Amino acid sequence: MDISIREVQSKKELKAFVQFGIDLYDGNEYFCPPLISDELDTLDRHKNPAFEVCESVYFLAYRNNKIVGRIAGIINHRANDVWNVKKTRFGWFDFIDDTAVSKALLDAVAVWGKSKGMETLNGPVGFTDMDHQGLLLEGYEYLSPMAALYNYPYYVKHFEAYGFEKEADWIEIRCKYPNEIPERMVRVGNIITEKYNVKIEKVRNSKEIVKRFGYSFFDVVDEAYKPLYNYSPLTQRQKEYYSKLYFPLLNYDFVTLVTNEHEELVGVGVVMPNISKALRKTKGKLFPFGWYYLLKALKSKKIETVDLLLIAVRPDYQNKGVNSLLFIDQIPYYGKYGVVNADVTAVLETNYKNQANFNLFDHKIHKRRRAYIKTI
Repeated sequence: MDISIREVQSKKELKAFVQFGIDLYDGNEYFCPPLISDELDTLDRHKNPAFEVCESVYFLAYRNNKIVGRIAGIINHRANDVWNVKKTRFGWFDFIDDTAVSKALLDAVAVWGKSKGMETLNGPVGFTDMDHQGLLLEGYEYLSPMAALYNYPYYVKHFEAYGFEKEADWIEIRCKYPNEIPERMVRVGNIITEKYNVKIEKVRNSKEIVKRFGYSFFDVVDEAYKPLYNYSPLTQRQKEYYSKLYFPLLNYDFVTLVTNEHEELVGVGVVMPNISKALRKTKGKLFPFGWYYLLKALKSKKIETVDLLLIAVRPDYQNKGVNSLLFIDQIPYYGKYGVVNADVTAVLETNYKNQANFNLFDHKIHKRRRAYIKTI
């Protein structure tokens, strides 16, 4: 049957675009739906500050007037300039198990990108590193965290059929932390704090972190992540946007800040209770009861699994053991909340320094995801 590809033009079509990505996984016990309102804001050119440096197009695939696939085409001009490439990114790529559908969607983005002077097709990735990225290759039997993509296993053959090649892989690590801080880590921490005049700082809420440190939290992330795949520095508006979006959601027991003698931030670590089960109950909607499920999960005093979202250390303080302070601060809180598993989300397989952080603990690689590339 014929497939028609239509560009999303209206708010109604954009809502259908977002909803398809949820409906396709109806009944899948491992899929974690996004909040529809958050997705709409991310894709809205008037709300997402990424559009200061990005442009995008959204397509829906129809068969017999029924949606059977979707895709977003993105050009991040800032990232392209930083890395000296001409990439068309694609994300929000979901489809039924029919290669005619996936090919038609990818072709549409490739034509759009080529018309803009781009040379390659790269994905699945988002506007920035703050968006979901990487096709899931291993670990389909684990519940997806809020901060990661989930996809059916059949997606892989569609990417291969289209002629994509691997560009980068991420691994995800599941750790079981001890009840007490390892003695070796304590010794290292004591040496580090004295030798480099650094200390652990705690804040109570989102207002305090902004008041004390401004947006230097994201400055540390920018500097630490600068060499990593596809990364480009955030604009000031993006820093403000992500602060307002994420900081109020955090449990500040699980936020670790490290400062130097000048009261400058030199290291940050963020862990968050895994709220995937609560998100599944919302089915993507905050109302009428979705907000209750989320609030209950975020404020719970008993947490089985946490997601280690990021560790970032300023380059001039890397390779000095500063990252050990992040774990020294966190481990007692894992005991306090009864944490069984700590899942480390999306570490580049070539980022050996980050992976080394977990060698002291009982851990296993339980997921793998990939970004692909193809010349257009």
